[in-house]
Amino acid sequence: NLLFGLVLTLGIAAAADAFTFLGNQQRRTVPSLIHQDSPIATKQKVANVRFRLSASPTAQDSDGSPLLLSEDSKLALLSTNRVGGGGYYHRIQHSSESTQTDMVLGLFLPSKYSSNSPETPVLFWLSGLTCDDTNFSQKAGPVAFREAEEQGIALVLPDTSPRGETVADVDSYDLGKGAGFYVDATEPPYSEHYKMRSYVTKELPDLLLREFRGLATTVASDSHKTLLKSISGHSMGGHGALSIAFEEHDQSSWTSVSAFAPIVNPTLCPWGEKAFTAYLGSVDAGKPYDATHLLQSKSTEISNYDDVLIDQGTDDEFLIEQLQPQNLMKAAKTANQKITLNMRDGYDHSYYFIAAFIKDHIRFHAKRLQSRKEKEQQQALLVGTDFATTAGKPITCKAMVARGPKQPLTEETITVQPPKQGEVRVKVIANALCHTDIYTLDGFDPEGLFPCILGHEAGCVVESVGQGVTSVQPGDHVIPCYTPQCGETDCIFCMSPKTNLCPKIRGTQGQGVMPDGTSRFVDSNGESIYHFMGCSTMSEYTVLAEISCAKISKEMALEKACLFGCGVSTGFGAVLNTCNVQHGSSVAVFGLGAVGLAVIQMAKYVGASQIIAVDINPSKFDIAKQLGATHFVNSLDFAPAVEGAKTVQQHIAGELTDWGCDFTFDCTGSTEVMRCALEAAHRGWGESCVIGVAAAGHEISTRPFQLVTGRVWKGTAFGGFKSRRDVPKLVQANIDGQLPIDHFITHRFDGVGGTNDAIDALHAGCCLRAVVRYGPPQ
Repeated sequence: NLLFGLVLTLGIAAAADAFTFLGNQQRRTVPSLIHQDSPIATKQKVANVRFRLSASPTAQDSDGSPLLLSEDSKLALLSTNRVGGGGYYHRIQHSSESTQTDMVLGLFLPSKYSSNSPETPVLFWLSGLTCDDTNFSQKAGPVAFREAEEQGIALVLPDTSPRGETVADVDSYDLGKGAGFYVDATEPPYSEHYKMRSYVTKELPDLLLREFRGLATTVASDSHKTLLKSISGHSMGGHGALSIAFEEHDQSSWTSVSAFAPIVNPTLCPWGEKAFTAYLGSVDAGKPYDATHLLQSKSTEISNYDDVLIDQGTDDEFLIEQLQPQNLMKAAKTANQKITLNMRDGYDHSYYFIAAFIKDHIRFHAKRLQSRKEKEQQQALLVGTDFATTAGKPITCKAMVARGPKQPLTEETITVQPPKQGEVRVKVIANALCHTDIYTLDGFDPEGLFPCILGHEAGCVVESVGQGVTSVQPGDHVIPCYTPQCGETDCIFCMSPKTNLCPKIRGTQGQGVMPDGTSRFVDSNGESIYHFMGCSTMSEYTVLAEISCAKISKEMALEKACLFGCGVSTGFGAVLNTCNVQHGSSVAVFGLGAVGLAVIQMAKYVGASQIIAVDINPSKFDIAKQLGATHFVNSLDFAPAVEGAKTVQQHIAGELTDWGCDFTFDCTGSTEVMRCALEAAHRGWGESCVIGVAAAGHEISTRPFQLVTGRVWKGTAFGGFKSRRDVPKLVQANIDGQLPIDHFITHRFDGVGGTNDAIDALHAGCCLRAVVRYGPPQ
C-alpha cells in the first residue's frame, strides 16, 4: 500500500470463560456469567451487565465500564475488550426468534463508531465446522481487528449453530452443534432450532440495525432499509457467504462477498451430502444452498458483484474431495460473474492461512462498502431535484457572499441566472475550502473584487447547458477548473505540451464576470455579485464556462472528487509535470498543508529516495511520514528564529545533503521561504518550484549567484495539468486505487452555512481540507 503499512501486533480476544490478553491489551474479566459447560450464558445471569447506549464505545459509565446498550435493550453484553488498533470487541447474547435459543455473537466496533452518526459499514464473518463465535476473534482477530479499525468497518461474528440442552446434536464434528451449515432445516429433530439461514440473513441484520444506531444503512431492492454490509467466511462459512450472496433476493442486500477455502459445491461433496440429507431430507433439497448450483442456474449476469475474492491454500487437505473450487469457477464463467481465485502455495485449511490474508479481504470489502455509501449519500443530495423543471429559468438558492475583505461571509438567498452560450449551470454537491479563498477574503488578492462568491474546489452535477455546449449534458458530474482548456487548434497554449495556461477567458475571469462581461448572480436587492476564479462554488448553484468543466466518472463521490479541483492536483502535478521528479531524486518540501503533503505523496510515488519535510508545526510530521517523508525540519529551530544558528537552507544543503536537493518546493506563499527553497536546491542542477501564491505587492529575491551556479527557479499553476484532459484521469486513478486522497479530508460540514465553520477549522491550524456538503446532513 502506497500510504499506510499496518504492523502485525499480538493479542488474544475474549475466550468463553476467562479473558486473558497478550502484549499490552487491557484486561477485563466477567466472572460467573457463563455456564462452565456452555459458551452461552443465561439471560438471568447476564442481566446485570447491560449498558446504556453511548455515542462512542469508548465512553464510560460511572463504574468505568464501556457504554454500549440501552437499558431497555434485549441484548446482554457478556464482555467488552479493547483490542489492537483502538477498537472494541464485544461478546453479546440475545434470545433468537429464528433458532428459539439464546445466541451469542462477537461484534468488533472501530473507535470511530458513534451512535450519533450512522457511518460504520459492517462485514459479516461466517466461521467453519466446529467453530463458535470466538474462534475468529482469538485466532485471526489480532490482524483482522487492526485492519478493520484502519478501514473503519465493524465485524460481526455469529455462531455456527444454535446451542443449548434442548438443541438436537450427534457425536460428529460435521453435523449438529457447530455445524449448522447456514441452512433452515426442515427435517426433525433439527427443524425446531436449526434456522441459521434466517438468523444470519434476516434476524441478525435487523437486530443490529435496531440496537446499534451508528451502523451504516442502505436500501435493498425491495426498498426496505437494511444494514450496509458485506459477507465473508471460511470453509463451511465460505459456503454460507457465497450461497447467501448469490441468492436472487439477497443480491442487493450484500455489497460484496469473499471466502477462504469455501465449500463451493456442497451437493457434490461428503460434508454437504451429509448435512443436506440430515437437515433438509435429501441432497437435491440442498441445491438452493449450493453456490455453484446457484451460479449455474443464473440466466443473466450477477451485475452487482464487480468481483468475488476467494483465497485457497494449495496444501489444504480438503481441497480435492470437499472444496472443489474448479466447479465454482466453471459455473462463474457461464454466469459471467468475475471471481478472483488466489491459489496460495503451501497454505493449508487452518486459521494460520486466514490470518495471513485476512487484511486483503477486509480491504476488498471496505473499498466497496465505502464506495456504495458515498454513492448513496451523493444520490440523497439530489433527491427531489428535477433539472428539467429548472432548465432555462432563474434558480433561487443559498450562497455564502463575501461582502468585503476581512468580513465574515454572509449566508444569503441569491438568484442564479440560466447559462448563456458556451456556459453550464451546475448544482454544487460539495465544496472544499482552499487557502486561496481565504487569501482573497483577507484582502491579499490584487484581483479580489467584492461583493463576490468565493470557492473553486467543488464537485458538481450539471443542471442545464447553454447554446452550443456539447461536451457535457444535464446529469454529468464535473469538476470546475479555474484553469480552463479551450482545446482549440488556434490556441497555442492548449496545443503546446509545455503549458496548461489557456488564456481564452483569462481577461473576463480576472474581472469577476462571465465571458460576455456580465454576472449570473443577483442578490435579494437586485444587485450583481462578482464571480471568483471562474468558479464561485460557495453557492448551491453556479454558472461555469464550458471550457472550465472537467467531466469525470460518476463512480467517485463528489465530496472527495472536489479535491482534484485545485490544491491536491497542484501538488501532484508540480512533481509529475512541472519538475518531472525522477526515481532516486532528493526532494525538500516547504509547508505541509494539503499542497505540500500532495507533493510528498507524489514524490514518494515516483520513487524519490530522500524527502525532507519542512514546517513550523511539528505535529504535521506524522502524516508527512506516513505519506513518504524521510527527514523532518522544524524551521523554528534555525536562523533567523534562533540567533547564531544555521539557516534551514544551510542545514539541508550541507548537513542533510552534501550540495542540496535535486528538487525543492515552496508550498507556503512566503517570499522568504521561496528564497530558502531555492538556496536549498542542488548546486549545478537543482530545481526549485514556487507553488504558493504570495500576497499582493510581494516580490522574490536572491543573489544572482544562486542561479549562475546552476539552480533553476520555476513556478506552477494547477500543477501543469491540462484541466479537462487530465482531471478525469486523476479521478480514475483514484477509483483504481492508485491515487488515494481520503487522508486530506480532515473536516466535514453540512449545508452552505457550514462554510464559516470550515474557515474557523482552517484558521485553527489542524485542517488540511474541510469539505462542506450542500444538502441535508448525512
